[in-house]
Amino acid sequence: MTSRSESAEDRSETGSVGLSDLGDSIDIATFEQILEMDDDEEEREFSKGIVFGFFDQAEQTFEGMDKALASQDLNELSSLGHFLKGSSATLGLTRVKDSCEKIQHYGARKDERGDDTNKTDSQILELIALTVVEVKKEYKEAEKVLRRFYQD
Repeated sequence: MTSRSESAEDRSETGSVGLSDLGDSIDIATFEQILEMDDDEEEREFSKGIVFGFFDQAEQTFEGMDKALASQDLNELSSLGHFLKGSSATLGLTRVKDSCEKIQHYGARKDERGDDTNKTDSQILELIALTVVEVKKEYKEAEKVLRRFYQD
């Protein structure tokens, strides 16, 4: 059985996708709320600006996460996870949001659900490193579909 995200990937690189092709990494109802703010459904300038601004923001945040991982700064990792969680939730990027929430919790020395944990800082940093790798993949997947949605 082919998933929605696979059907979007099967199209040509220049082919656009519709809402139904956004896949399961993007909550369509949330994303539609952003689209409703567009004055022109053909140009979609407003929503495109928000989405492409998010791309820049996410890339900068990932750079910050890499630096915070290198310096083992759990507080900064928690803060960056919280920041990107909020902006990804606004666009309906569910998987990115969920992974960022884990990073936020881990950085606060909690488990992935936000409960207390007995893990050492080095164990927590390892969990964060793995989650950062995962969230970057989830982000790239959503970015690819959204760029095709906007025919960019």
